Amino acid sequence: MLKVLIVSPDTERVRGLAAELSEKGFICSVASYDEREEWKLPERSTDLALVELNGISPNSSIWDLPNKIKSEWHSPVIALVSKTSLGCLDSSDRVEDFVVEPWDSAEVTTRIRRTIGNSIDDMSELIRCGDLVIDTGRCEVTISGRPIELTFREYELLRFMADSGGRVFTRDALLNRVWGYDFYGGDRTVDVHVRRLRSKLEDANHTFIETVRNVGYRFIEDGKEC
Repeated sequence: MLKVLIVSPDTERVRGLAAELSEKGFICSVASYDEREEWKLPERSTDLALVELNGISPNSSIWDLPNKIKSEWHSPVIALVSKTSLGCLDSSDRVEDFVVEPWDSAEVTTRIRRTIGNSIDDMSELIRCGDLVIDTGRCEVTISGRPIELTFREYELLRFMADSGGRVFTRDALLNRVWGYDFYGGDRTVDVHVRRLRSKLEDANHTFIETVRNVGYRFIEDGKEC
C-alpha cells in the first residue's frame, strides 16, 4: 500500500482527509508544521507527501518543504491550496500537482495515483527501506539524505538483501549470489561484510540486518526491529 504523509500548520483541518484516504487503502499519517521552528522530517519516509499551502504567505518557510521532502526522501509532493493561494504557485518544480479546497478525497486519490504513475520511471531505480534509499542507477546509498560510502562488495550485498523482500539467506546462498560460484573464500567473508555494513548503516534508530540464529541473515525492510 502507498504511504502518504499530510503536512499542515493545522492538523485538525486535514484529519478528515487523512481518514478518508486511509479508507481508500492508503497508509496515511499527519505531521504538523510551525514556521517558528525548524521542521524535521518524520523518521519514516513516505511514497508521496501532501503539503497544505492554504492561505500561507509566499514568504513562509513552508514553501521550502516540498524541495526538502523531495531531496531527502525522493518523494513527489502535491500541494493542498485554496483559490486565494493559487497565485503563490509558480512554474517551478516545487510540487508535481495541486488540489484546490475543498479537498475532495476522490480527486486527491486520482491525483496521487497519477503523480505516482508519472514518477514510476524516476522511482524504478530506487530501493527504499524506511530512511534507507539505494539508487541502483547511480550505485549510491543514503540514510535520511546522508550519503553512505560503501565498497563495491558491501554495496552489492546490501542491494541484494534489500531487494529480497525480507527473505532469510544462508551464508552460502549469499556467497553464491553476491560473490559468485567460483569464489573460494569461506562463509566468514559474509560475516565480515555484514559487520562492516552494520557499522556504516545502523545506529540507535536504525536496524537493517537481522541475524537469524543457526541460519544466516535477513534484511529488515523498514529499518526498524519489531
